[in-house]
Amino acid sequence: MRSMTKPCFLMCAPNHFAVTYAINPWMDPKNWAQNAPALAAGARREWENLHQALITCGATVELVPPRPGMPDMVFTANAAVLLDGKALLARFRHKERQLEQPAFASGFHALQARGVIDAVSELPPDLVLEGAGDCIWDQCRNLFWMGHGQRSDIAARHAVEEAFGADVAAIELVDPRFYHLDTAMCPLSGGEVIYVPGAFSSASRDDFEALVSPDQRIEVLLDDACRLSANAVCLDRTLLLSGCSDRLRAQLEERGYRVIEVPLASFLRSGGAAFCLTLRLDWRSQQGASLDDAAAA
Repeated sequence: MRSMTKPCFLMCAPNHFAVTYAINPWMDPKNWAQNAPALAAGARREWENLHQALITCGATVELVPPRPGMPDMVFTANAAVLLDGKALLARFRHKERQLEQPAFASGFHALQARGVIDAVSELPPDLVLEGAGDCIWDQCRNLFWMGHGQRSDIAARHAVEEAFGADVAAIELVDPRFYHLDTAMCPLSGGEVIYVPGAFSSASRDDFEALVSPDQRIEVLLDDACRLSANAVCLDRTLLLSGCSDRLRAQLEERGYRVIEVPLASFLRSGGAAFCLTLRLDWRSQQGASLDDAAAA
């Protein structure tokens, strides 16, 4: 894996993005069809704004080619789980998204051939895990938060632990609106975690609170939850998100974060926002970072 001095993300242009089926409560194909050309044009502008915002914030962006008939391929967060140069390819629950699996596999093998990542592996047969949408790296705690109960299998926890040698904290999701963990949680660079308490089961809230101290919890209330404010990209002390209330913005700014709103209304119609549209490729565990330092010495 080549040395990355900047955060690096994988994105997919929304050439074929549309809401043509419904696999979560946000999706309304009939409503989309009534104004499809304008909505598609809006999606392109919004995606380009997010792409530019990442670059302006100092990130680099790799692109995977969009494929016709795969409208949700734009949500690259679901493509795989990435850590220490290794990609664990996703397996999707719904047949509509299973079409993306070979396309993403081809894209990751191309990244491997170019030295952007080191290795590509697959889940054991019959396990479902929808990539980083349900398996979010927490750099401060050196662990994965893994959502289950709606789109990913709890048994995938062990596959992630084995693939990456990392701890995994499992979170059961109980509200259909927050079908992936990335719609309900965002670990921040300073150790705080934005989260939607009502998205988690009672037992999982207890588990979460055991790992995240009260001073590090930033609760997202329903108005911001329904803007998918927790579906954010954190770059050091900058947070890119589709929108948020003045209340949440003030909470974040008080903690030293710069909040940049990049409206993504077209993608909210499919249940996605900033995090969904990106996949961080350069995350390193503490062990991986130590090996990098040793190799450089």
